[in-house]
This record gives sequence, structure tokens and C-alpha cells, in this order.
Amino acid sequence: MAELHVELVAADRKVWSGAATIVVARTASGDTGIMPGHTPVLSVLESGPVTIRTTDGGTVIAAVHGGFISFADNKLSLLAEIAELADEIDVTRAERALELAKSESDAHAERRAEVRLVAAGGKAA
Repeated sequence: MAELHVELVAADRKVWSGAATIVVARTASGDTGIMPGHTPVLSVLESGPVTIRTTDGGTVIAAVHGGFISFADNKLSLLAEIAELADEIDVTRAERALELAKSESDAHAERRAEVRLVAAGGKAA
């Protein structure tokens, strides 16, 4: 089975690393799926969930906010300003942040909270 090596790194830590069959991330040109053998890519990451299908059949989901994505030679690097794995997200806190952002008309904070909820399996953005 063909695979690619994935590194998801936030500004403050390595979030996830391993082998995958496909990674889907939101870039400046829209949602992009990267599979082994894909043409080289360098793009800006937009706020959105990143889905990683691991070679053992599992799925890793992370909320990512800003950064860059780079792919070449079956090595994918996701260099994010902020990244959280789905199981690290406090859904109650994200819901409160979403309500606060809506009440303050803060579109950026609202988008961050929505992405966190989507990644954690909460309500859709």
C-alpha cells in the first residue's frame, strides 16, 4: 500500500506524525486532498479541519488555524500557527467561545470556534 509521511506541527509543538494514505486540508485554493504520488504542493493553510487517514485504517482529525502545507517526495508537512487534535478539544469551552464571538460580532473568533467544534465532532460550521 502506498503511503505518505505526515508531520503536523504547531508553533509550540509537534501535534502528530505518522504514515497516511490521504490527508485533506483547507488551503487558500479550497479543500485539498493529498495522496501518495501527488504533485508537489506549497500553499497557505486556512482555518479548517484537517483529516488524516492513517495506514492502519484509523482517522486523525485536527482543528488547524493558519500556516502552510508543503508536499514533495511523499512527505507532507502541515506547519500550523495553531493546531489541536479532536480529542484535545473541550467542546463545552468551544461552544461558549462561539457564543461569545457571535455576541461580539468577532468573525475570526467565530470561525476558530466553529472549526474546533467541527473537528471535535460537534455542530457543523
